[in-house]
Amino acid sequence: DPKNKVRLIRAIEIVKAMRREKAKIFLAYTSNQVSSGNREIIKYLVKNKKVDVLVTSAGGIEEDIIKALKPFVLGQFEVSGKMLFEHGINRTGNIFVPNDRFAYFDIFMQEFFDKIYTIQKKENRILCPSDFIHELGLQVNHPSSILYWAAKNDIPIFCPGLIDGSIGDLIYFYKQSHKDFYIDIAREMKLIVDIVLNSEKTGGIILGGGISKHFALNANIFKEGFDYVVYINTAQEFDGSDSGARVEEAITWGKVKTDALNVKIHCDATIAFPLLVA
Repeated sequence: DPKNKVRLIRAIEIVKAMRREKAKIFLAYTSNQVSSGNREIIKYLVKNKKVDVLVTSAGGIEEDIIKALKPFVLGQFEVSGKMLFEHGINRTGNIFVPNDRFAYFDIFMQEFFDKIYTIQKKENRILCPSDFIHELGLQVNHPSSILYWAAKNDIPIFCPGLIDGSIGDLIYFYKQSHKDFYIDIAREMKLIVDIVLNSEKTGGIILGGGISKHFALNANIFKEGFDYVVYINTAQEFDGSDSGARVEEAITWGKVKTDALNVKIHCDATIAFPLLVA
């Protein structure tokens, strides 16, 4: 779409305005951004404290850790699923994730679960997903990791769908022998809304759709919406989903202010987002 050049220029100006006005910047992203090369871009922003709050899905958490343990491999879209399955290789688009990555992750997480279960029992404190992720960042202790830099710089990472992935599978197994292990999702909602309420202005940079997009938007209802917002996704509004919805729809819900500076770039975020950051 030739109009995307104009939209990208507008997005750059909106992000400049967010920073100039010292808005609290929420960066929401789907897990495929971490599967791809945008992991390094997000890490750069977190390391240099250019964003204030992250919102992502389960894959955005676990794939960041797995990549710190052992990298993924670039493959092809066209390879036979049956052939990859027989060789123990999972495919995410044109990225290959061999099963041994999850073996490393399993070992890492077993030690981690024991650590946070001890916290729960000794301190009588049930961690919410963002607490859980902060502790993960301290545990992974690797400079390539988004979680590592977020923990180091005290930037919260919210993940309302934390159990929708490998972490959820491992929690299932852990609860077989630790039936009183819990995660407090109610506190997750309180923490993100408190950040919104204590911010004079908020800005959203939202890559992709799904739960991470909606959780960031929904939290901002409590302050009558984002003051600035940039969407980057390829989803369309015609199926009625929030993923493809334009900013105009969010305005009707009070998720974005009626006078907010806003733009939607209709483009793959692995193309547009690095350009925006640059």
